[in-house]
Amino acid sequence: MEVNIPISLLAAVVGGLLFVRLLLSIKSLIFWSRRWLRWVEDHTQAYQSFEIPQRTEIGEEGNPLYCRAAAYLAALPSLEDSDSAMLFSSGRKPNDFFLMLGSGHSAVDSFLGARVFWTNVSGDGASRLVLRLRRQDRTRVLRPYLQHVESVADDLELRRRGVRLYTLFGEGPRWRSTAFTHPATIETVAMDADLKSRVRADLESFLKGRAYYHRLGRVWRRSYLLYGPPGTGKSTFVAAMAKLLCYDIYDVDLSRVYADGADLKALLLSTTPRSVILVEDLDLHLKGNGVGEEGESRLTRILNFMDGVFSCCGEERVMVFTMNSEAGGMEGVEPAVLRPGRLDVHIHFPLCNFTAFKTLASSYLGLKDHKLYPQVEEVFQSGARISPAEVGEIMITNRASPSRAIKSVINALQHHAPSTAAVRFGTACSLRLSDDGTWRRADDSGSDSANGGAMGLGKEFKKLYGLIKMRNGSKKEGAVTGTTPSQVDKEHSSLKN
Repeated sequence: MEVNIPISLLAAVVGGLLFVRLLLSIKSLIFWSRRWLRWVEDHTQAYQSFEIPQRTEIGEEGNPLYCRAAAYLAALPSLEDSDSAMLFSSGRKPNDFFLMLGSGHSAVDSFLGARVFWTNVSGDGASRLVLRLRRQDRTRVLRPYLQHVESVADDLELRRRGVRLYTLFGEGPRWRSTAFTHPATIETVAMDADLKSRVRADLESFLKGRAYYHRLGRVWRRSYLLYGPPGTGKSTFVAAMAKLLCYDIYDVDLSRVYADGADLKALLLSTTPRSVILVEDLDLHLKGNGVGEEGESRLTRILNFMDGVFSCCGEERVMVFTMNSEAGGMEGVEPAVLRPGRLDVHIHFPLCNFTAFKTLASSYLGLKDHKLYPQVEEVFQSGARISPAEVGEIMITNRASPSRAIKSVINALQHHAPSTAAVRFGTACSLRLSDDGTWRRADDSGSDSANGGAMGLGKEFKKLYGLIKMRNGSKKEGAVTGTTPSQVDKEHSSLKN
């Protein structure tokens, strides 16, 4: 059986193939043309080379610039496309591999529109890196480029080294450090998504703001106030900030400072750049300052520690203060403490709401949605609140069964809900706020209407008031009225029943 292919279809297929080939030929021509032009430019332009030896001639010490340049080259994306590269492992963390430029091979980088060439040259038992760039770009590019190399290398070294936590110990006291392995990150913190993104952008802007702060004549420092009830995640957020910035944490314990008579200025000056200075429970220390000259002296020391003339010696630092007060509970805090300059950014950490609950459920239980979520949201909408720490502990305990964990959270919320709080008047009766917003007796089944409940409440108050009046009067005029205290007690018992 013969198959007749239309001539028009065959012509279309052939034309398409020719077009694809022509297109590929044009792209190939453009590619090779650029390569040829680049080769011509490299061989016709005047280049200048700068050697960076591995060791200095004085004392045969290591050259810090060589170490930083090698670390910078190891992070270059173009190094993966190099003809030859050496592979190493840091040994500090698992799967922490990095590349090094092979001997006699080159890598290309670009900076401020100029192409920069790096070559690894070995000989005489030592290595050296050769930096080559066009002579006409030397004045404009060389010094800023080397500053860029050192800055990137320092950041890479900090990220490899990890964050350390410094605490006070001994007489003096002095700083002692330990590895800070807290797993918290900005992504895992239970916080409003918009607020989290704004705080992250503020931190990242600070990291890149050295030149901006210096142009304004300001110290390169940022201060944050984290306030809210205990268990709302303030300390966890400090850990996440330090991990994001790759800054060490210095925990300033003011109670220890006051007990040992330490100098806050000396403690701040002994911290290193790229660090988070943490002062927790600032409101407790401010309210516990005492009276008289001693209290004023402590307040002055804290204010100078937060923003004094000597603090200009502590650049590239983030100062974080925490308070256990709500927004409306800071009236007793000195206004001078809260002003911008001492506390630039105020972040409120409220009790857990439904949005924060979903974030915690995603982190602790791996849930994105659940059939019990509408019930959880309804309980939250009733006004019930608990701390994120309590929710997290419930989820850890019941992590094997997400449904049981969510039910336990619901029970905890119902326990904290305002509608379940009973209001007792003496020992006569027990009243509660029902779901329809009316007050009822605690043993009331709710069959009465809202009006009936309100009328019953008025009768109960009148009867209770009469019984109390009768009981008080019976002690003085029992013989006249013919009413004895025992009779009043009987009436009282009947009301309770």
